[in-house]
Amino acid sequence: MRILLVEDDPEQLEPLYTALTRTGHIVDTTEDGTTAQWLMKEKDYDLLIFDWMLPGEDGVGLCRWYRKMGKTSPVLMLTAKDTTQDKVMGLDAGADDYLVKPVDLAELLARTRALRRRSPLWCGDILQVGDMVLNLDSMDVERGDLRVRLKSRDFQLLEYMMRHPKQVLSRDRLEQALWEWGQEPESNAVASRIKRLRQQLKKVEAEDWIATIYGMGYRLEPPEQ
Repeated sequence: MRILLVEDDPEQLEPLYTALTRTGHIVDTTEDGTTAQWLMKEKDYDLLIFDWMLPGEDGVGLCRWYRKMGKTSPVLMLTAKDTTQDKVMGLDAGADDYLVKPVDLAELLARTRALRRRSPLWCGDILQVGDMVLNLDSMDVERGDLRVRLKSRDFQLLEYMMRHPKQVLSRDRLEQALWEWGQEPESNAVASRIKRLRQQLKKVEAEDWIATIYGMGYRLEPPEQ
């Protein structure tokens, strides 16, 4: 799941970002509302998390602006404002949920899982291609009695490939899908991730499911039965 996290306090931004990325999410971050608006025009997000108080456009304004664009992905508002009136203002602006600071990380992740199911891009908590199953909550991949728990970056790659099975995915497309905004992947970064994922899939006897299409990219395809 790709998330936009807008928080202007680095001391609060860092633990939120770490918690979300460790659970397999791709998280674009910014500290101001103006950059957030640009990102919302350029990218599609499964979930958006806005701090209320921001330089430039505040979180409530961002939420209203996002909804006026016709976008329907869920929005979670973070704020120290905890009166009923403040909550009503945020919800009326188009927010789907509300979390009062200081944020409990376990609660944040639980709210994130719940809101994921409201996303128009949500396809369920389980992905399956052939007889390979990926659990989006535990980051486990299974084939029959074999199971391996993936690290977050390997999980992100397999999730994306399982959402686009039998398609040839170019290096550029994978970079745009899997690298966070502002990151510049090295020239061999995609190949390195593919190699590492194949090593993990070997534990479920599926390392040959990822084919290299020379000069074009990579394709996830189960062997013919």
